[in-house]
Amino acid sequence: MSPFDLVVRGGAVCTPDGLRDADVCVSAGAVAAVEAGAGPGAVEVDACGLLVLPGGVDAHVHSRDPGFPEKEDFASLTAAAAAGGITTVVDMPNTVPAVENAAVLAEKAGRASSRAVVDFALWGLLAGGTTPADVEGLLDAGAVGLKAYLGYAIRRSNRQVVYLPGADDPDLEPPPDYGTVARVAPDLARRGAPLSAHCEDPGVLRAFERPLHRYADLLAARPALAEAVAIAALGVISQRTGLEVQVVHLSSALGLAAARDASRAGARIVLETCPQYLWLTDEDAERLGPTAKMYPAIRTAADRAALREALGAGRIHRVATDHAPHADAEKLSRSLDEALPGSPGVETLYPSCLELARRLGDVSAAARWAAEGPARTLGLHPRKGVIQPGADADLVLVDPSAETVVSVGAMHSRQRHGALEGQRFGVAIRAVYARGELVARDGEPVARPGRGRLVRPAR
Repeated sequence: MSPFDLVVRGGAVCTPDGLRDADVCVSAGAVAAVEAGAGPGAVEVDACGLLVLPGGVDAHVHSRDPGFPEKEDFASLTAAAAAGGITTVVDMPNTVPAVENAAVLAEKAGRASSRAVVDFALWGLLAGGTTPADVEGLLDAGAVGLKAYLGYAIRRSNRQVVYLPGADDPDLEPPPDYGTVARVAPDLARRGAPLSAHCEDPGVLRAFERPLHRYADLLAARPALAEAVAIAALGVISQRTGLEVQVVHLSSALGLAAARDASRAGARIVLETCPQYLWLTDEDAERLGPTAKMYPAIRTAADRAALREALGAGRIHRVATDHAPHADAEKLSRSLDEALPGSPGVETLYPSCLELARRLGDVSAAARWAAEGPARTLGLHPRKGVIQPGADADLVLVDPSAETVVSVGAMHSRQRHGALEGQRFGVAIRAVYARGELVARDGEPVARPGRGRLVRPAR
């Protein structure tokens, strides 16, 4: 009998200590050894000439399931993730009903388990009326933390999160504000759980609101100032309470500076940015039109350069996609003013990170940005995000001599639009294993829905 279920042999393996030539040995879905000259496996995979990276962890996706599964359900989301080397997705709580208590989280986890191709974790929602008991219940049920959508209310009728509501709508519960965050911050801090936040200050947004005819109007309506003001305010709460604030989809140099200042003052700040902010500028967005409409906005070349520099220097802790699909008709056939914000992206996270890391001269950095970093910041490490004995055998085999050209028509999301269309990345993902099982080959998912599991944070 072979000592191992699977041996991935002869690749350049990205370990916590760096790249080294080794065999990765798998037993019962976990990494058993990383060594040269390993014994035989029941299944042998030749990885000579390939990089072997830990499976990616996308800390920021929107499945739309339940609520709007025609836009994206857990099966299509996780199939796309698998095709792109992402073996764990972390779903945001603005599904319908919103994940604002333990019962909804448990129901969503059960629904996802029956559909998921890869593993998943879940965020809970910080709503305007969230209580300490709600916080405790969500964390006990397995939430990685709570997400605050500043300025987003909830409909009483169906518990749907809605953006910048009209004040006179009787069906709406008021959105969370800085006071809401301050009220629950001690409970989150005591449990060691983070608050992730959409950092655009609602007051600043209201002051600059205007019709959107061109992308320049969107930049003016949603200025970097809104991001910086929200980060600064949440930083003060963090300083006073010990709350860890995770700034998601960081988009600007001004926001980066606000986070730096807050950290220097004693705040606990984790930073996340996205491929769209690392690869595109407002000039690209002007050309792309409604496809590139997202919140926060895609900003200037100077903002992009600042984000790239901070990521390379380790001041940004993870890269995630904010995968947010809408029906094609809601994006492609509407004006910029009417189009819904968001874009699919989970399938291009790892290739985009690998290309940027290659340009910086350290391909293993991609694993820090897209696997180890998110796993550590969400309490999923060391089970996820690394290749070492005891970790889940989530492995991505990458050809560093090939090329990936982003084509939304070839993607596996339900929707056929994407801001990175046409981008060229000098790598290709050849095979993806999740807990030792082959889930994708040459960009095509091959595993069955329903094999994915809920992953709880280790606190």
